[in-house]
Amino acid sequence: MSLVTVADIRHDDLALTPTIESHASDELKVVSQSATDPETGQFFFLVKGINGDFEEALDADHTVSEWTRIAEEGDTRIYRIGHTDDTILLSPMVTSLGGLMLEAKGSERGWTVRLLLTGRESLSGLWEYCESEGIDFTLKRTFRQDGWEHGEPSTLTDAQRDALVTAYEEGYFEEPREASLADLADGLGISSTAVSGRIRRGTAQLVESTLLEE
Repeated sequence: MSLVTVADIRHDDLALTPTIESHASDELKVVSQSATDPETGQFFFLVKGINGDFEEALDADHTVSEWTRIAEEGDTRIYRIGHTDDTILLSPMVTSLGGLMLEAKGSERGWTVRLLLTGRESLSGLWEYCESEGIDFTLKRTFRQDGWEHGEPSTLTDAQRDALVTAYEEGYFEEPREASLADLADGLGISSTAVSGRIRRGTAQLVESTLLEE
């Protein structure tokens, strides 16, 4: 059984971090269906919502050694980008740990990555690597799954996930309960009715996505 890990990572020397922080585009992500260019070691990136400063941001980015625009449609482009020697790349370490980078896209915190790892030991190894390199590694969530082709096991909203996790951590599901809806409401800053609704809808979503067959 594999372990899917979703995390935010940030370091000034991570690939394209300065370009992401320039806000010169709405979305920047690795083209996951492509491989690294075997001749040059360059990577492919898909960029959406580009403004006029994007290529200037690439020119000023100290992690970029060269770039080529290879496709364009509307405000969406694909670039082939080479990195400088000092650039930090997470994907080689993920590969060395027997894992796979499923997705990497720019976020307010630098990069949000979704990784397929072989288990907790691989996650610990990646965490230790990030700590040694000074990379800010913020774990958002993990879940186990059978096989390599499935997505996340639910379509929970962030609000539902927060309510369920808080309820679990505070002992709402214990017998006897260690926290009431009012306690959860105080912690989340919402009404008891809203907490109850999020827990109910979130639980229904989890049952539908993990226990029911199509």
